[in-house]
Amino acid sequence: MRSMTPPSVDLVDSDQGAMATIRRGLALSPELRLGLGVTLLLALIGTAGRVIVPIVVQQVIDGGLIEGGVDMGFVMGRVMFALAATAVTAGTTGWMNLRLAKVSESALSGLRIRAFRHIHDLSMLHQASEQRGVLVSRVTSDVDQISRFMQWAGVMLAINTFQAILALVVMLAYSPPLAFTVVASIPIIVFTMRFFQRRLDVAFLKVREKVGRLLGTLAEVVVGAPVIRAYGIERRIRAKLGVAIEEHRAAGVAAGNLSSTFSGIGELVGALVIAGVMVVGTLLVVAGSETVGTVVAFLFLAQLFVQPVQMLGEAVNEAQTAVAGWRRVLDVLDIAPDVADPGADGVDLPHEPLAASFADVTFRYPKPGEAGAAASGTLALDNVNIEIAPRAKVAVVGETGSGKTTFAKLLTRLMDPTSGTVALAGVPINRVRFESLRDRVVMVPQEGVLFRGTIADNVAMGRPGSSHKELTAAFETLGLEDWLLELPQGLETQVGERGTALSVGERQLVTLVRAAIADPELLVLDEATSAVDPVTEVRINRALGQLTVGRTVVTIAHRMSTAEAADRVIVFDNARIVEDGSHEELLAAGGIYAGLYRSWQRGTSSSI
Repeated sequence: MRSMTPPSVDLVDSDQGAMATIRRGLALSPELRLGLGVTLLLALIGTAGRVIVPIVVQQVIDGGLIEGGVDMGFVMGRVMFALAATAVTAGTTGWMNLRLAKVSESALSGLRIRAFRHIHDLSMLHQASEQRGVLVSRVTSDVDQISRFMQWAGVMLAINTFQAILALVVMLAYSPPLAFTVVASIPIIVFTMRFFQRRLDVAFLKVREKVGRLLGTLAEVVVGAPVIRAYGIERRIRAKLGVAIEEHRAAGVAAGNLSSTFSGIGELVGALVIAGVMVVGTLLVVAGSETVGTVVAFLFLAQLFVQPVQMLGEAVNEAQTAVAGWRRVLDVLDIAPDVADPGADGVDLPHEPLAASFADVTFRYPKPGEAGAAASGTLALDNVNIEIAPRAKVAVVGETGSGKTTFAKLLTRLMDPTSGTVALAGVPINRVRFESLRDRVVMVPQEGVLFRGTIADNVAMGRPGSSHKELTAAFETLGLEDWLLELPQGLETQVGERGTALSVGERQLVTLVRAAIADPELLVLDEATSAVDPVTEVRINRALGQLTVGRTVVTIAHRMSTAEAADRVIVFDNARIVEDGSHEELLAAGGIYAGLYRSWQRGTSSSI
């Protein structure tokens, strides 16, 4: 089957502001706003406690040091008050962190679930266009970055902002001249933040994109390891992986250099502020307009003011990484599913063998940036009109790229047509609720796809909640109880990663039983072409014979023996139905089908 790459979701709007991204992210994670007022109050209390220590220092120096000695009672009273304030600060800060950890993890787990569900709602075109690792990174490492920001950098930014404001208020109350020395640094700080924030935004977004591509490449290398070894292409694959690693390294180094420069400038600004306070404070003490205690306290307060600046580089680093990750998650959620579930407005299919029809159906694969209805790419189906009666056994044949697989995907609504109508039981398929469609229509793909777990786990996916007795009965119905008894642990046999503990033929048997227990009214089979041993082939054919009884069956036939046994054969060529009839009728017509059948017979004879 030919395909065109649909729009990529890697592209992001780098001009979108960080605050706009955060607002959208919070809107999609309302749990983050739960109890936010209490959390901010705890942050304010915890921050206020830090300002108390400089005030106590000023009072101890100016009030505790008296002529002839020290007023220990006064000093101890102030020290005990400072200790109590510090204990309260520590307690409220710990409580705040605990609340943030619980809320952020709950909210972000919800974001992961929404992102995963949305990915599954996307059509096969969108899913096929993305590397698996890229999609996985959107809902794993990108969300992890958001989590780290919410639990650490977000807390730091909130506390440090409160801290800087409170320190500035206290400084203004103590000494306006000294406070203005600190205030003079604010324009420099704001300019520095604005200058670096935009550049860090782009740099860390690029890092997140390179992480996704690296994970995608790694996933391909791990999944394709047997093919890589079989063809001896380790050197080429290592080179490809090396390029992905190098691109990630280069992006990380560039972002790190930018972040380090920002941090260094923050340290320099902080040092200049402290130096300015010392110089101005010394002159004021000499002039007699300020006390020594006030100047010493000011040094503490100035440090509390500039400390957020010195830590800003690290915090902004995390913030920009989180914003970049948030954008990538939002990019996925922004993709409108082109195969949408009608939900409550939809209808249910009847519990009876289903008729199917295609009316003027055309399908083109979309080019990048195109929506399904406006697709102008490769023509896969061209004005197809056909009706399939209930309980009919139909074989679909044609050369590779003729349109037969696209026909099957439209019939099961894995994709929607560019134009025309596909209907089941007279109901347009886009009006059928997904739950009813997936319950009444089952497609068995060419490759038996299994998931890590037991055979029982995989078969029960056809009807969740099936009992052990029902699962065993499904094997017996298809005449596979003898094979089940041969397995070391029967239904509890582990299938391994992607079913690799079983042979290709055994995986096909499990998928057939899974289809049988689902009990569909319409069964679409993409016939496997993999060679299997004679015993397994007999079992597969016997199981298929039982599975298709009393159902409407459409088989994408790769072996002409399947077409020969069907009630009706539909022949595709160049995206159109060119022949339609029984096996005998099409042979007598001497057209494309007859040619395909003769070629198959010659190939079969030569292999004997």
